[in-house]
Amino acid sequence: MNQAKRHLILTRLQAANPHPTTELNFDTPFELLIAVLLSAQTTDIAVNKATARLYPIANHPQALVDLGEAAVKEHIKTIGLFNTKAANVIKTCQQLLEQHAELALAKGDIPESREALEALPGVGRKTANVVLNTAFGWPTIAVDTHIFRVSNRTGFAPGANVNQVEQKLLKVVPSAFKQDIHHWFILHGRYTCMARKPNCEACLIADLCEYPKKTAVASSVTSITT
Repeated sequence: MNQAKRHLILTRLQAANPHPTTELNFDTPFELLIAVLLSAQTTDIAVNKATARLYPIANHPQALVDLGEAAVKEHIKTIGLFNTKAANVIKTCQQLLEQHAELALAKGDIPESREALEALPGVGRKTANVVLNTAFGWPTIAVDTHIFRVSNRTGFAPGANVNQVEQKLLKVVPSAFKQDIHHWFILHGRYTCMARKPNCEACLIADLCEYPKKTAVASSVTSITT
């Protein structure tokens, strides 16, 4: 795919959703961090239901440590891998209190640092990218299953693994769009370009997509070539 197509795709996604954001519910960077940590192999809807039970009781590091791992498990037991996630939540809170006490005790702040975030238990590059992007406005791109699928299926930024796709996206996405492409591609993959049955007929970039098995193709920009 050439840059002309990529720019048109991004322009259309921007026009349809000028201010995209995560569907995870949060009020502070810390709440976002915990929600993203809980979201692995789990839907945002399920995480939001769990945090709706958890956050009114404990929504900052000291409160969660005081609550304890067993109680955290009880509040998040409806989501996948809740045992491991509860353990990581407590360990993350303890590490924040030990290594970033001033921020942790502010009851909402967390380090604005990739290195510090990735050092937390259960937090990898993808989670750090989400937090840096959504909480702090960094132009990071967190490649999850939806972004990986959309990038490969459309031909926008193909890659054999998430790291390759991330590096390709960082290379080909113009600076003006880097802040938001993460959310556009997630939402597009979640609601239009689904894994088993993409809804190509309702897709606003169908005529630009290079997926060979599209169910329908618009014809508004047929002059753009690959």
